[in-house]
Amino acid sequence: MPAEETSTLDVPHARAARAAGEPIPLQLASDRRGPFRPRVLAPTRLRLAGRLITRLFQGGDALALGVAGWITHMQAAGSGASLSVAAAGALSVMAALSLFNAYVFSARNGLLRQLANVSIAFAIGGSVAVLALLAVSGPAALVPAMQVWTPVAWALLCAMHTAWWLHVRSWRASGRLTPNVVVVGATGSAERLIAAMLKTREVNILGLFDDRAARRPRDIGGVPVLGDTQALLDHRIMPFVDRIVISVPSAARARVAELIERLRVLPNEVTLLLDGENAAHEAAAAERIADVPLARLSGVPANEARALLKRAQDLVIGTVALIFALPIMVVVAFAIRLDSPGPILFRQRRHGFNNEEIVVWKFRSMKVEATDAKAARQVTADDDRVTRVGRIIRKTSLDELPQIFNVLSGQMSLVGPRPHAIGMKTGEVESAKLVAEYAHRHRMKPGMTGWAAIHGSRGPVATPEDVARRVAYDVEYIERQSFWLDMWIMLVTVPCLLGDSEAVR
Repeated sequence: MPAEETSTLDVPHARAARAAGEPIPLQLASDRRGPFRPRVLAPTRLRLAGRLITRLFQGGDALALGVAGWITHMQAAGSGASLSVAAAGALSVMAALSLFNAYVFSARNGLLRQLANVSIAFAIGGSVAVLALLAVSGPAALVPAMQVWTPVAWALLCAMHTAWWLHVRSWRASGRLTPNVVVVGATGSAERLIAAMLKTREVNILGLFDDRAARRPRDIGGVPVLGDTQALLDHRIMPFVDRIVISVPSAARARVAELIERLRVLPNEVTLLLDGENAAHEAAAAERIADVPLARLSGVPANEARALLKRAQDLVIGTVALIFALPIMVVVAFAIRLDSPGPILFRQRRHGFNNEEIVVWKFRSMKVEATDAKAARQVTADDDRVTRVGRIIRKTSLDELPQIFNVLSGQMSLVGPRPHAIGMKTGEVESAKLVAEYAHRHRMKPGMTGWAAIHGSRGPVATPEDVARRVAYDVEYIERQSFWLDMWIMLVTVPCLLGDSEAVR
């Protein structure tokens, strides 16, 4: 990498932070960082979905209005008027908050402006509710309830939105809220997109890539051109990129098809923004690009509810599994210590979600001097590198138990494609180069078990056919993934593992 593009991604302490799943500080030289200048590069698995956050904030506001209604009801000694005021006020104010964009939290809006939006929405929503109730009931019964509900509800909403605003600011600073994007094609629409995002700050455009070596500029709007499409495929920034946007002339259909074919091997989502469309189309695209795909070409579409459910599944079942597994883990650790000299745990760098490099933990099953962190030589039957205890824990998959900590930390999931070591080889060739769709298995967090594992594709992949079979199962799982499929896979994992005496593990 040229000196002008050197970043802390190359510094040892940054590698350690990345391995631990922490955001990576981005400190490119000032002439190559570009105008968006994210303070940190957070892995895509840590990115928070805007629509999901909005739903959570709306739920918090509904809870606050419910508390205000309960306080009003208690103060009014359980009168029916207090219930009417609380119910009508809550419904009307919630609608007004959405109508007045109180959940947008634009990067340009300060706290005072946010509270002003909330106050205006509250005043209008509350007024509508009051007028509706007065048309049905007389003021004598409603006024006492309104005198309590109005200040309590407004104060609670202001407190909640102060908390929301502080959280959003913190998430933006940590790189967890603002999507990171790279653009393929230094075109007019790319330039206009950059100009629009500079105004809103809703997206970090980290760089541009363009194959036209003779004509590509050094930067567009300050956003650096980092190379051609091949440079994009191999760039170390890609695990931190949420979306690749192709921006090419609308008439260049052959070029579009070529780019789609080249970029489909990446796990990142790829979308299309055609150059030459009318201004209204480009303006609408610029507004949508921070939230939903324009025209999704490859990658897995975001399903925020499913992702949240899967994470909850990992935390709940993973915590229970850890409690039950701890006694077994203590026994295994003691046996390893007695069997051979060296550390109890073995750690290995593997590919995680979106090609992120993660450190996966296992119980050590090999002799220390024979440790192979890059899996350059995969395990074979009667492998002389495996210890006596190692043969037992590998055969029963007990060596994988420490990966529960990877699951709880969010780097892995209970169910998903098994993580492969970075640089793992099948024969003399790197496994990732044997199947074009290999990176597709990184479109979901790796798992302790998975669809491939229960179908017999476990352990080493000794031939190109083994690699293709593993990838096919992994892609099939990603396309079919659901809560109940994950539960089924976990249920049958142990019988499948113990009932397969032929697999080399």
